[in-house]
Amino acid sequence: MRITVSVEDGDSGGLHDLRRWLSDEPELRGRIRGHTASPIPSDAMGLGAEALLAVLGPGGVAVVFAGALVAWVQSRRGDQTVTITRPDGTTVTVSATRVRGMNAEQNAQLARELAALLGPGADPVPPADGELSPEAPQR
Repeated sequence: MRITVSVEDGDSGGLHDLRRWLSDEPELRGRIRGHTASPIPSDAMGLGAEALLAVLGPGGVAVVFAGALVAWVQSRRGDQTVTITRPDGTTVTVSATRVRGMNAEQNAQLARELAALLGPGADPVPPADGELSPEAPQR
């Protein structure tokens, strides 16, 4: 599954830092790359929205991605929000304000829930505890 990852952090370096962080995971090497999230009209000035493209496959890659993402968000200062968009348009948002005070057990649970939402055959169903906020695609 190919997912798009964007970072809102008020600092243009967040996306670059996340890419480096994810690429440090052996299971994710070669699966993360920069991506222009939206096409740029020919008459537009400036750059398109920047994002990362991640290719998640079988073998627990979604679990590794989710764990690394939760750890990165928790390690950051400020108010980062990471939005993950699945191919069907479903989005999942992880906010630093929600994960900053979590303990290791809560981090692991959040990573499992995120991996379940992103893994092969995942359905866009919100988890029971509301830590993640999946949204159905806008049509």
